[in-house]
Amino acid sequence: MQTVADYFGSMVFDDRVMRATLSAEVYRSLKKTIDQGAQLDLSVANAVASAMKDWAVSKGATHYTHWFQPLTGITAEKHDSFITPAPDGRVIMEFSGKELIKGEPDASSFPSGGLRATFEARGYTAWDPTSYAFIKGKTLCIPTAFCSYGGDALDKKTPLLRSMEALNRQAMRILKLFGNKNVKCVRTSVGPEQEYFLVPKELYDKRKDLIYTGRTLFGAKPPKGQEMDDHYFGVIKPRVAAFMDDLNEELWKLGVLAKTEHNEVSPAQHELAPVFSTTNIATDHNQLTMEIMQKVAARHGLVCLLHEKPFAGVNGSGKHNNWSIATDKGVNLLTPGETPHENAQFLLFLCAVLKAVDDYQDLLRIAVATAGNDHRLGANEAPPAVVSVFLGDELTAILDAIENDLPYSGTKKKLLKLGVDVLPLFPKDTTDRNRTSPFAFTGNKFEFRMLGSSNSIACANIMLNSAVAESLKIYADRLEDAKDFNTALHAMIKKTIKDHKRIIFNGNGYDDAWIEEATLKRGLLNYPTTPDCMPHLMDKKNVDMLTSHGVYSEKELASRCDIMLENYCKTVVIEASTMIDMAQKQIIPAVEKYAASVARAAVSKQTLLPDIDCGYEKELVKTLSCLTAQASAKTAALKAALEKVRVASSVTEEAFAIRDGLLPAMNELRAVADEAETRTAEEFWPFPTYGELLFGVR
Repeated sequence: MQTVADYFGSMVFDDRVMRATLSAEVYRSLKKTIDQGAQLDLSVANAVASAMKDWAVSKGATHYTHWFQPLTGITAEKHDSFITPAPDGRVIMEFSGKELIKGEPDASSFPSGGLRATFEARGYTAWDPTSYAFIKGKTLCIPTAFCSYGGDALDKKTPLLRSMEALNRQAMRILKLFGNKNVKCVRTSVGPEQEYFLVPKELYDKRKDLIYTGRTLFGAKPPKGQEMDDHYFGVIKPRVAAFMDDLNEELWKLGVLAKTEHNEVSPAQHELAPVFSTTNIATDHNQLTMEIMQKVAARHGLVCLLHEKPFAGVNGSGKHNNWSIATDKGVNLLTPGETPHENAQFLLFLCAVLKAVDDYQDLLRIAVATAGNDHRLGANEAPPAVVSVFLGDELTAILDAIENDLPYSGTKKKLLKLGVDVLPLFPKDTTDRNRTSPFAFTGNKFEFRMLGSSNSIACANIMLNSAVAESLKIYADRLEDAKDFNTALHAMIKKTIKDHKRIIFNGNGYDDAWIEEATLKRGLLNYPTTPDCMPHLMDKKNVDMLTSHGVYSEKELASRCDIMLENYCKTVVIEASTMIDMAQKQIIPAVEKYAASVARAAVSKQTLLPDIDCGYEKELVKTLSCLTAQASAKTAALKAALEKVRVASSVTEEAFAIRDGLLPAMNELRAVADEAETRTAEEFWPFPTYGELLFGVR
């Protein structure tokens, strides 16, 4: 019987395959490119391409594709076959180093945010050798970056790789100051926990809103939701377990380190968590995971919903981005050390993160801003839109002691002066878990909990890597010029704590009093919606920081701002249009039909039993008639609000028109329709209800 160990990574051209199929010289050259960023010689590329093709063909592959992540938020691929005509009329299978390294897909229909004109169709894909190629179906997928003819990044991978390199450069400067001479590079790693819903396909197919928008735009609360907390970590239903088994096998073949699976809080909601991997690989794997979840679900007669808020009244789905920093020697720089020297290094990196999160709260909020996530953040199921950091009582107490030159009351009751032997030994777990915190320290990593379930994790990690790189650069600039390293280090950490302690909050992030304290007393930013935060991407401090580290050019940033606002607007306009369609063609006719049926029943009843009062029927018909009239009026109001959005003169104006006019009109129509659902007989309601969707998988 084949075990997981036998087939894990069987569809990946990974290090094991490269060792077995490449000559020692070619393998060493490729590893130098992967580990150190050295340029790849064309002769080496040809050898790699040939081995990669032979391996892929032996696995049944007939085509190859440069697999990339354009600014649509999903992946893209154009398949080319390996076949080349031979003189005798046959075909041979060929794949060159040139084809491996560089591709040329048509870029004309991908979002560019003004980086190119519509008629400028040329775009290039460039192989990312740090992320292994893999086989999906009968196609060899080669992870690549994607750029325009003019060299501008048109994807999410390119800025992510740039941000990783920016953090590496600055972290290496810091480690050198601490005497770490053997470290060659510093990498960030991520373990993204993925939440999702599973609903029966036969029910999904009957709901236009799920088909067109990924979420339910109408739906009255069922008699039971998540009140009993009985679904969370509950026994996994056989049909879901079969899906999970199939999903694991597919992911494991692709080298995705799927580790943990369980039921989440809401009925029909589940979660998958992987083992940590290097950030760009984790990003590739998470995109693959979302794609394969949907494919595997279809095989089981299910639909996997990745929208952040597919159902009102129950928890939505997030994606917890567990982020850490480590050296190539395997040392996690966010793990408290066991010696004073290591503690000082840990505290400096900890402070760098605190400073980064405080200085660039807006960028972290922007990185998770979507129309879907706006419904989830701050809804007592996900962190609020106000960014804060949870450290736990012990670490907070240590930082307080350092800031105030006071004795620490923990493991050693002495003054905490860095660089000498009075630093405390940290226990293994220095914090509890705070599920209400947007950014929580959990022992040796930070858990960024604000991401929505459909988000690419690239955006959040680009901003996080870049902001931390900026903190480390400021520290390195000062410490490299210091006459007394230990004194300067102590002063810098003390100053960071004093300047940025406002970002530390260990309490309940769901408490309304916290939002008031955060904004009014601490001066933290509160951007509840995408239109509120997105324009701040172009604030001078953000542009200066991101361009100075080479993560984005200014015009690349401007393009992202336009694209994300445009995506927000398009998403909500589609939702509003779908609501109008469903209200006019399904909901209002259904309620009217039921009202007519009740009226006919009342007439028949009165005819047969003239002495019987038909007050119930009359009152119900009156109520239903009022609801249809209200629904018609609210639909007309929604149409008017939608027209105002469509005549907006800019994407920014359009976004604010959506926030201030369209969304309220949508909510008002929904309220009337949901009330009508509660008064309409089941057999008349035109599409599956929340109860059927949430409890339909048995």
